[in-house]
Amino acid sequence: MTTQLTRASSLLVFMLAGAMAAGGCTTTSADGTDLSATGAAGAGTGGAAKTAAAARETATPRPATTTAADREITLPVGTTLPLSLTGSLASDTSAVEDAVSAVTTTAIVIDNREVVPSGSVVTGRVASVDGSGRVKGRAMLAFRFSSLRAGDTRYDLRSALVSREASATKSEDATKIGIGAGAGGVIGGILGGKKGAAEGAAVGGGAGTGVVLATKGKEVRLGPGSDVSTQLTAPLTIRVRKTS
Repeated sequence: MTTQLTRASSLLVFMLAGAMAAGGCTTTSADGTDLSATGAAGAGTGGAAKTAAAARETATPRPATTTAADREITLPVGTTLPLSLTGSLASDTSAVEDAVSAVTTTAIVIDNREVVPSGSVVTGRVASVDGSGRVKGRAMLAFRFSSLRAGDTRYDLRSALVSREASATKSEDATKIGIGAGAGGVIGGILGGKKGAAEGAAVGGGAGTGVVLATKGKEVRLGPGSDVSTQLTAPLTIRVRKTS
């Protein structure tokens, strides 16, 4: 009898343990199933959100972008460059190869497009200079521009020679000689009659000529702001920015 009870108790314990194990497995399985379902639902929700965002982004119009390009415009031979000096030049102080700088005073427009803006810098060199002398001719200064900066770009250019010559002094010279001759004639007349007047005039005239030879002529002087406009002697192609 005791042996049977012991076996029955053992069987009962074994059955209870099996039932508990089965219950635990069922719970774990159920939990696993629930978690999987929850994960799948979350993944589905996230994917739907991304799809909706992508659709909104596609449907929303983007602002139009403006692209810049360059168009080439050629200034023909003979085009005038209206220029104003930014520095000083003089026939008695400047030398050959000295730098010359000027700016455009007005814009150059072709086909309603501003090709060369006002204030563009043009540079060059003194080509020839001759100061005033006591015997030789009038003073002269010549220079040529060879470079233009339009916007951020520098261009080589070929332009006509710009030259300036001192004004003539012949009338002043004649006046000086005449005064000398007249004064000499007056003095000679007082001292020796007609013969003395003639000799005095000759002497006075010579003295007047000496005054002219001893006096230098006028110099060429150009200060900042002087008009030094020139013309192109070869076509010049400028890149003009356009918006499309």
